[in-house]
Amino acid sequence: MNLKDLKYIVTVAETRHFGKAAARCFVSQPTLSGQIKKLENELGVTLFERTNRSVEVTAIGAQIIQLARQVMDQADAIEQLAHAHQDPLAGPLRIGAIPTLSPYLMPLILMPLRRRHPQLTLVLSEEMTDTLIQRLHNHEIDAALLATPVDEDEFESVALFNEPFWLAHPRKHWFYNRDNITRDDLDKTEMLLLSEGHCLARQTLDICHLSERQQQGDMADLRASSLETLLQLVGAGFGSTLVPALALRGSWTTDSGIIARKLELAEAYRQVSIVFRRTFPRQQALQAFAQVIIDHLPNTVQAIKQQSPPGEAQKSI
Repeated sequence: MNLKDLKYIVTVAETRHFGKAAARCFVSQPTLSGQIKKLENELGVTLFERTNRSVEVTAIGAQIIQLARQVMDQADAIEQLAHAHQDPLAGPLRIGAIPTLSPYLMPLILMPLRRRHPQLTLVLSEEMTDTLIQRLHNHEIDAALLATPVDEDEFESVALFNEPFWLAHPRKHWFYNRDNITRDDLDKTEMLLLSEGHCLARQTLDICHLSERQQQGDMADLRASSLETLLQLVGAGFGSTLVPALALRGSWTTDSGIIARKLELAEAYRQVSIVFRRTFPRQQALQAFAQVIIDHLPNTVQAIKQQSPPGEAQKSI
């Protein structure tokens, strides 16, 4: 029994005619009839009741033909998967992204990606850094967009862009009258943070040197689980926070009681990279995905020039 035999019986079941089935399968009728008879002998059952006027499927034949259709569908799926693999820009691409990046970056690139590479299907997941790294290890995603360095031999990391941090503070705040916000100013204000596990929380601590002083005040233990919640707290007057530049496209920038100001501090930015396994076979798809990101960044962030092809360490996709 082979796939050709299954195709013959399925076609006969559809046409109810050996001659028409043979023509559709591009073989002679004796060849098709003989092969089906051979299959019936091999299985030990009769698949079709034949008369001079009609061909009817037997009860057992109907069950076997149903399974034959399923097998043929699976065979087609195998061929399609193989063809998709031959074209690295076709098929699903599983990308993970951190929660402080995904809601602001993805709306910028989804439609351009679809227009430029219609055969590439983006499968997006949004999780924190440690989870994404573990999912990369487990081959559950193909790549991750991260804002912290990953130093593991199994992975390769390619920097895409530098994203400055902006200060978000309540409209009624003494910052409002300051022409330039210094680190000393940040040290003197109540700084709200995301909950543990968010890389943005650690970056805020580092930039503001909050880890070098004891946090005090009523808000010292107040942590938010999302950037949107954090900004609502700022708008309500509970304190200030740092936000990445892409988040300036959010609705909170209008009628929320929040003032957003770029920090003029040399290290007040994060570098966003795409991280993937060195053994990932479709690096051309990652290169195409990364290029769409770079081509559609707003002027609030700085793209990093891509120079080298994938496959060389510490290089650009």
